[in-house]
Amino acid sequence: MTPFTAEFIGTAILILLGGGVVANVLLKGTKGHNSGWIVITTGWALAVFTAVVVAGPISGAHLNPAVSLAMAITGNIQWQDAVHYGIAQLLGAMTGAILVWLVYQDHFKQTEDAELKQAVFCTAPAIKNIPVNLFSEVIGTFVLIFAVFYFKEGELSVSDGKVPMGLGSIGAIPVAFVVWVIGLSLGGTTGYAINPARDLGPRIVHAVLPLGNKASFNFAYAWIPVLGPMMGAILACLVHLCVR
Repeated sequence: MTPFTAEFIGTAILILLGGGVVANVLLKGTKGHNSGWIVITTGWALAVFTAVVVAGPISGAHLNPAVSLAMAITGNIQWQDAVHYGIAQLLGAMTGAILVWLVYQDHFKQTEDAELKQAVFCTAPAIKNIPVNLFSEVIGTFVLIFAVFYFKEGELSVSDGKVPMGLGSIGAIPVAFVVWVIGLSLGGTTGYAINPARDLGPRIVHAVLPLGNKASFNFAYAWIPVLGPMMGAILACLVHLCVR
């Protein structure tokens, strides 16, 4: 498996499981209907863990253009590789979103609320306040990327702290915990995209799928979960370079 393929498959798994848990909680008639935010954040954390385990040994499991940007800025990968990774991540995210729709298609048909259906695919603010929403995505992604740098340098693992595992030299379990706590602590404002591909890819898929009554693409907000994470990655790089 090539790094491009690993990023594609890994991101598809991430969205299949992450979008899947949102569908299970929000859509009508599911076994997990109305099971709550803790289920969603836990499902996303475990989705990250699963995707990292699959893609990590091959590509380092960035699974996120913001991570690839940070790795390029700090010289861990070439800029052209970051672009290739980003393309693979976007395509993987779109594929994962289509799979979620196929699995939950009967429940999409039973769900009339357009915003609930869209929430399976992409994020939206709890309270629309563009500067605050953007700041939330910047800070959430900053925490993720900043932690990634220290996991990488410390070569964390689930065993003795020396043997690398998943995501290059980053432990899959610590990364999952970071994503989990970001969702629990900071995700209440925007739904914590913290990943441009995770939001944009499924948002595009939602726009073209035959879902009946559905929300608009929401161009006025859609740029925030793309630009915010990239800004957060740049900020994390700057702080890391200053304090290391």
